[in-house]
Amino acid sequence: MKLTPIALFAILQLAASAAVKLEDDDAVDVDSDDWSVIGQTGAKNHLTYGEETQGGFTIPLYLKNGLDPESKRKRRLERSRRMKNFAEKPLSNNNAILTNVKDYYYYGYIGIGNPPQKFSVVFDTGSSNIWVPGDMCPSSACNEHRRFNQSQSTTFLASTQKIQIQYGTGFIAGDIGVDTVQVAGSLVLQNQSFAATSLEDKTFELPRSQFDGLFGLGFTGGAEGNVRSPIDTMLEENKLKEPLFGIKLFRGSQRGNGEITFGTYDKSYSGQLDWIDVYGNIFWATTMEGIFYGDEPQNYLYGADKINAESGSLTPQEKARASRKALLDTGSSLIYGDPFSLAAMSTRIGANPLSGEIPCSAVASLKPFHFVIGGKRFSMKPEEYIFHDPATGICEVQWMPVSEYLWVMGIPFLQSHYTVYNIKDHRIGLARMK
Repeated sequence: MKLTPIALFAILQLAASAAVKLEDDDAVDVDSDDWSVIGQTGAKNHLTYGEETQGGFTIPLYLKNGLDPESKRKRRLERSRRMKNFAEKPLSNNNAILTNVKDYYYYGYIGIGNPPQKFSVVFDTGSSNIWVPGDMCPSSACNEHRRFNQSQSTTFLASTQKIQIQYGTGFIAGDIGVDTVQVAGSLVLQNQSFAATSLEDKTFELPRSQFDGLFGLGFTGGAEGNVRSPIDTMLEENKLKEPLFGIKLFRGSQRGNGEITFGTYDKSYSGQLDWIDVYGNIFWATTMEGIFYGDEPQNYLYGADKINAESGSLTPQEKARASRKALLDTGSSLIYGDPFSLAAMSTRIGANPLSGEIPCSAVASLKPFHFVIGGKRFSMKPEEYIFHDPATGICEVQWMPVSEYLWVMGIPFLQSHYTVYNIKDHRIGLARMK
């Protein structure tokens, strides 16, 4: 079944306002009465990697989380008490152990200062700054989480520099300082800039955000405030045995969650890694050449041509280049892309292009989708791109349209692929997860 350009444009208009209902799960500290999209550093315009175009696009980093009505205030305060007092997972020799929250996001632990003050953070390949709540921050989101106290660190260096990061549905503001940052047991950065927030909006309140802050794993070129990103500090301070890190994200919270290994990677994947080049020096983005279903020859990546016909904000050449980029993003809960391509993909497998729902009985007969990224083909099986909620019996696709000109390959794709990020050579290695 083919969709006409008019029908596809209607889908684009309606998808932006469509909401997906998720059931609450008391076993996990995330309310999911409905969901919101949280954009991290996404509202700031960057040049398209500063090279090929004078236009710009936003970097959309999205978390799928539940809203927190005021009626749940008592429950939120109880979670806040537990958050501040639970035992942290220890920092191992060169691993950051990650906790999976309902496949929405993963968080691990770092220490800032001397002696180190522990914080839970989302390790985010789609951003480049570190921030944690500050002790003078009056926001509810700060009060609910651990807060950095600069007077308790003997190595803290203050500055007069301030930072604001505008998010898709919120923002943080804070003061930049420099201190030691312990990422893993033996990985300690001596002079790392970070922000202690002075303001956070309710986007980062419990229960939607169990994590205290963010730890950006992108390059310095993508950092706000003209600070050095932590991965570039790792290279400059010669902290890594090899100039790379590897990430495993396990699907489902019953499977040991995930880990980031710094300075090396799981060598059992050595012969299976397909290496692709990173485009530019901002985040871990590469080219997107095509999307195919099963053994069919039709390329579903055609959205830029339709978008070009509807908007004149960028030239067709700029839009085509931007829409053919793919960001590998550990900070995004779904796969995000242009509405036209995703609507065509949903229609091809019999899913509702607005809600994303598909009869669960149809999943067994579906075929893989193949994504041609960086010139290499990477596949997702039906059970990897379709989410089945056993509580509701609903099955739905693991992608969502956005009005950006950049594909975001988030957690569902990364759960299917072990990824190795070479900081020095600007390359990414991918292999099917075992």
